Amino acid sequence: MMKTLQVQAEAVAPVSTSGRWALASLALPMLLSALGTSIANVGLPTLVQAFDASFQAVQWVVLAYLLAVTTLVVSAGRLGDTFGRRRLLLAGLGLFTVASALCGLAPTLGLLIAARALQGLGAAVMMALSLACVGEMVPKAQTGRAMGLLATMSATGTALGPSLGGVLIAAEGWPALFHVNVPLGVLALGLAYRHLPADRRSGAVARGALDPLGSALLALTLAAYALAMTLGRGHFGGLNAALLLAALGGLTAFVRVEAKAAAPLIRPAMFRDAALCASLAASAMVATVMMATLVVGPFHLARGLGLGAVAVGLVVSVGPLVVALAGVPAGRATDRFGARRITLVGLQAMALGAFTLAALPASQGLPGYLVPLVLITAGYALFQTANNTALMAGADPARRGLLSGLLNLSRNLGLITGASLMGALFMAAAGGGDILAVDPGSVAMATRITFAVAGGLVLMALAWVGCGLRIPAD
Repeated sequence: MMKTLQVQAEAVAPVSTSGRWALASLALPMLLSALGTSIANVGLPTLVQAFDASFQAVQWVVLAYLLAVTTLVVSAGRLGDTFGRRRLLLAGLGLFTVASALCGLAPTLGLLIAARALQGLGAAVMMALSLACVGEMVPKAQTGRAMGLLATMSATGTALGPSLGGVLIAAEGWPALFHVNVPLGVLALGLAYRHLPADRRSGAVARGALDPLGSALLALTLAAYALAMTLGRGHFGGLNAALLLAALGGLTAFVRVEAKAAAPLIRPAMFRDAALCASLAASAMVATVMMATLVVGPFHLARGLGLGAVAVGLVVSVGPLVVALAGVPAGRATDRFGARRITLVGLQAMALGAFTLAALPASQGLPGYLVPLVLITAGYALFQTANNTALMAGADPARRGLLSGLLNLSRNLGLITGASLMGALFMAAAGGGDILAVDPGSVAMATRITFAVAGGLVLMALAWVGCGLRIPAD
């Protein structure tokens, strides 16, 4: 692990050996936060048996982590701006590591879910501040490469989780899913403590300039929205509608509170910046499309193409693997050709892949799915790296943590929305009812309809970024 991180960091080539190690100490938290999400999913059937619980109850092991990350990532970034990013990142790593140990030791499902929420809080800090710290360590001309490295490590964690989780469960049982993070967390904590530069307090943000009411309102609003999108497993009912109304009311209250706050969590004036709005909106849209490959893809492969479980797992892992392999090259291209150009190229590749998948008949078989999938995921790697670089490289140093939190939030909201809406669209297009009873032709048609809509979303993102609401020219 240490050697791999060092080699990846050397590919980015910061100005010094200490800079390479500092970058490696940011890459490992990104891998761990992604691994924390993906590794638990494979253990859900085992947890049902271990705790003699329903599948709906055990799903909260995953949901608690996602909710904590989504609701707290913006506040975590803002706290890093206030109290020091290195200091808070170390605290986040420590919390993540301790919570991982508690997860593996939990005697009841309720305590496991509570420990997962704590783990998610640590992950929120790690995700927000790893991106924010890049601007303090890497020259602006090399920011794209650093962002590409972090994207690579995040995708690696996502891709590694299911396979590593399966091996750990078979060898050591479900506690190993969480205990594996303990030595890695200690390693990341040691690297960060030794190699990250000391915090330099900015005069722009005073100690104590916090917004507890705004932070609480935002967290509750995001939690209501996330629950509305995830509860019911794609079936929208009265509870989902009530949660959406609560989210809308919370958002209204949050905007009013922030307009009057002396030190708001998010200054409303920030959203007068057309480039910022375009980047965040596009980030959410493309994440929605990426989630379609993870939610719809397995059904298409299993029911539409008739692949077995092992083959489905291997094909689904191709997407995260492509993102992992494309991350650093995408960063180099961003540094060389400019963030705006690579952002547009990435979106165009995603649109081409989505519409190709929508147009190809099922008779094309597995190649007809894999080729468009590679286009979509490679385009996503280009977009994500360039989009993050465009915002973070030119960010006000006093607000890098907040911007990083907003970027992560937009991506998470897109993933949550995609899991719900794209899954519901696919089910409706397939005729509804029991998906296992739907014939392969209907599944293939539903896949084409879903990715035609996905292609439309990418075109909307392309319009936001390329027409009027532009990322500033490099």
